[in-house]
Amino acid sequence: MTSITKGYVDGPFGQIHYYATGDGPCLILAHQSPVCGRMFEKALPLLGARGIRAIAVDTPGFGNSDVPAEPPGIADYADAFVAVLVGLGLEQAHFLGHHTGAGILCNLAARYPDKVGKLVLNGPPLFSEEELAQYQEFHLGPLPIYEDGSHLQERWDQRVRFTPGWTDKVSMHDRLVDQMWAGDTWWYGHHAAFQYDMAPDFTALKGPVLIFTNTGDDLYETTQKARALRPDFAYAEVEGGTHDIVDEQPDAWAHIVADFILGEAV
Repeated sequence: MTSITKGYVDGPFGQIHYYATGDGPCLILAHQSPVCGRMFEKALPLLGARGIRAIAVDTPGFGNSDVPAEPPGIADYADAFVAVLVGLGLEQAHFLGHHTGAGILCNLAARYPDKVGKLVLNGPPLFSEEELAQYQEFHLGPLPIYEDGSHLQERWDQRVRFTPGWTDKVSMHDRLVDQMWAGDTWWYGHHAAFQYDMAPDFTALKGPVLIFTNTGDDLYETTQKARALRPDFAYAEVEGGTHDIVDEQPDAWAHIVADFILGEAV
């Protein structure tokens, strides 16, 4: 099993932290909101063992990356990933984004196509105007802290409610810890995602793209819209799971990703 190392590069909001493993073609991974690059920790060694240099980034404001002073937009986050590329001394890399991460990297690929080799969009947030309007009504902001600690139970209950079909209590706990690690700015990623109309960038994408999902993902139907819009892109899905699919089925998930990046059948 390949080991995981950690590092930092400079970005537009300060230092950007990443986890890395393996040698070979470089794959940079962007996480969903409101967690961090740790969501890929089970899959990174599997990708490394397949001969991929896998680098999971903590998006600015999450994990060990510095926090932006104001809520960024998707394009701001995309520019941070360009800074990661520069900081690693790379002209180009392959990229994978999950949920919010998929939106960030879709924008990056549309604006900087020469910097992107292959692109994996795992649960792309291709929301309609109506869906965006609905999501923009959600309360996003700092969460209260109660003296009796009951806010911890409230946040657990909320994450359970938004993860129907969950089975992995360790994953549920770890990803909640990731959210709490982000503190009062935990909502920055969702804010960016709910302001972003992905359709123009997604329609403009060129080059090898894999649309990837699992049947239990809460963005499964959204992913099907993306598949219908771009039937020329490769497509793969894993049965079952939730938005924590990387924790729940790391072997199946990493197998599909590695096959696509290495040019093998998906």
